[in-house]
Amino acid sequence: MRKPQDQTRSSGAAIPESGYIVSRRAVLSGLGAMTLLGASGCSQTLELPALGPIEPSGGMPPVGVDHMPTGSIGPIPSISVDRNITDNGTMYAALTDNGFVIPAIPFQKVRPEFRRQIVVDPTGEAPGTIVVRLNERHLYWVQEGGEAIRYGVGIGKAGFEWNGRAEIQYTKEWPTWTPPKEMIARKPELVKWTAGQPGSLDNPLGARAHYIYKDGHDTGYRVHGSPEWWTIGTQASSGCVRMINQDVIDLYNRVKASPTKVPIVVA
Repeated sequence: MRKPQDQTRSSGAAIPESGYIVSRRAVLSGLGAMTLLGASGCSQTLELPALGPIEPSGGMPPVGVDHMPTGSIGPIPSISVDRNITDNGTMYAALTDNGFVIPAIPFQKVRPEFRRQIVVDPTGEAPGTIVVRLNERHLYWVQEGGEAIRYGVGIGKAGFEWNGRAEIQYTKEWPTWTPPKEMIARKPELVKWTAGQPGSLDNPLGARAHYIYKDGHDTGYRVHGSPEWWTIGTQASSGCVRMINQDVIDLYNRVKASPTKVPIVVA
């Protein structure tokens, strides 16, 4: 084929005689070949010159280019940007909160699916709902626009799980933890906290707690932070839903901003 510099110049100069003359029929034949090639593999977008009206010759119908896609691809959901959902190093950095210095989380040791992120909402629940999927070890904060913020969680050991529909009655920062009598019976060393363990970095409820009530009664279960970040994604609690402290603070800020009591679904 001729070189690009041998084609028609914008100045109107003649094309050198050494160049090949490409007929309209040859161009059309080439287009037909390209169409066949496109049908045999992945569809591609071709930038083609405008050919203008084509008069059939020799009884042959004009050849066109089929612009229909070879497959049907549905719309790709868009994910919004939230200033609190950034890179892992920022989300899980050390932070000072109410006088406590929460250590950084070595997020590389936390499986990627258990790190905070925005996803397409799989729950079908109304915005402003907390959904805990026990089998997944995920907690979803449902948002407007078909999205959800997903957090990794730790759940109750076998025989200690709770599930159902309820609501978050209230929340607390650096809550006091009072072990139930049944737990003290299993672990007598906890008797020292019969009157409650004040909020601290080693408090089992972590930096925040969300108290789950059903029909106006305390279920005894909480969605709370935990200093034991390595238990996220496992069955390690006595029935409560555990979160990384940095994550539970993020969730707390969203729940606190809700104008109504927050429904929660655990299943």
